[in-house]
Amino acid sequence: MNRQSVPPDQWTSQPIGLFEPGWLLLTSGDFNAGNFNAMTVSWGSLGVMWHKPFAQIVVRPQRFTFQFLEQYPTFTLCAFPAEYRKALNLLGSASGRDGDKIAASGLTPIAATACDAPIYAEASIALECRKMYWQDLDPTHFLDAAILQGYLQNDYHRIYYGEILAVTTLAAD
Repeated sequence: MNRQSVPPDQWTSQPIGLFEPGWLLLTSGDFNAGNFNAMTVSWGSLGVMWHKPFAQIVVRPQRFTFQFLEQYPTFTLCAFPAEYRKALNLLGSASGRDGDKIAASGLTPIAATACDAPIYAEASIALECRKMYWQDLDPTHFLDAAILQGYLQNDYHRIYYGEILAVTTLAAD
């Protein structure tokens, strides 16, 4: 599968559909060292912050991918065609602590162009990001009390902002 580069400032998408209902695959770590993990995400945002194109993600501290986000400066977000929904479901429900869930998913990690974290050959869109900010959600700042119902264990997400360094899409054959 051939990939084509799109300058981040020229890439267009429907971000709400990418996250939900589409799901994105978040991966952090080092592809060349074979030390990385992935998880599906359906919460986040895309836009411009500090004059840079960015992707914002949230990850709970108990997720295995969290330690990779803490250790490595880059992450990727990949969108997939609908036929890969079963693979994304597996990657969002199984833990990388328990085995090689990426191999079990059937997806093919490949080297990214601008960061150490891999992208996937089957991805229709791949965003390569470098972390530029993080912050833990503070429960005293929720203005909608109903949101707190999702945090019965007080396991508040950490927010990461990543500058989008590169965007690639599947090339039309």
